[in-house]
Amino acid sequence: MSADQAAPGIAMPTGKPEAAPTLRIRALMLGDRINPSGLEIGSLVSSAPVAFRVHAGLAVIFRYGVVVLIGLLPSEEKVLIDTLKPRVTGELSPYEEETALAQLCNDEGAEAIQPGGPICLSKFSDDRLLLIADALAKSTSLARDERRVAAVFDVIEPFARELAERGRTPRRRKGILQLIGNALLVQQRVAGRVAIAEKPDVLWEKPELDRLYARLEDEYELKERLDTLERKLTAISETANALTDIIDTQRSLRLEVAVVVLIVIEVVIGLVQIFGGVH
Repeated sequence: MSADQAAPGIAMPTGKPEAAPTLRIRALMLGDRINPSGLEIGSLVSSAPVAFRVHAGLAVIFRYGVVVLIGLLPSEEKVLIDTLKPRVTGELSPYEEETALAQLCNDEGAEAIQPGGPICLSKFSDDRLLLIADALAKSTSLARDERRVAAVFDVIEPFARELAERGRTPRRRKGILQLIGNALLVQQRVAGRVAIAEKPDVLWEKPELDRLYARLEDEYELKERLDTLERKLTAISETANALTDIIDTQRSLRLEVAVVVLIVIEVVIGLVQIFGGVH
């Protein structure tokens, strides 16, 4: 029977090796927070993080604003995102997004991550997919925080340049305080909500998967990016604090000068009145 005569849905042998099954994984940062309490979108797979089996895939929801969609069709992803929108605080536009591919390698000893390639898994178990979701969600959140910190650097650089070139500080103390506030928000998010340095709960029950997670950490450079981000946050805080200290010192000096001038004026007026009364 020729290929043209084959029944629909039956794959004819082509002489080529069959491609390994793959799963498309998509991480979306929808906002600052997602509240999954009371959410029912499928059968519950995990409670920390909250994960549901949706159709033939998984939806993993992280409270710090990221949802990871595994093996879902684009139409199914859209429906799920629309369902989550009312539960999102501080919605982003556009969303921060990262994608990955998981591929079946049928050999636990061959589990590896090729640079820029798919994540090779011995099986598509829920535990393994939750580890990938955790790493990808953290990477997506880091990308957002890195962009925010870069924006703060873009604002603070002209301040430092003006101080270096002209020896003058900006008068906008409010703007500098806002920079400090932005740095503190990112710092609080990284340390408190996302907890990038902490390992996922899955590893407490499945310590044999620790090697896989270590590979994921290396692939997405989670520790290195966190260290870089923390150094930048420290630099921003120190620079902003130094600028505010200088501005406060200058204001205090101007106040002292104003007080001295007022005292001198009072003395002069008093002397004029004294000598005027004598004559």
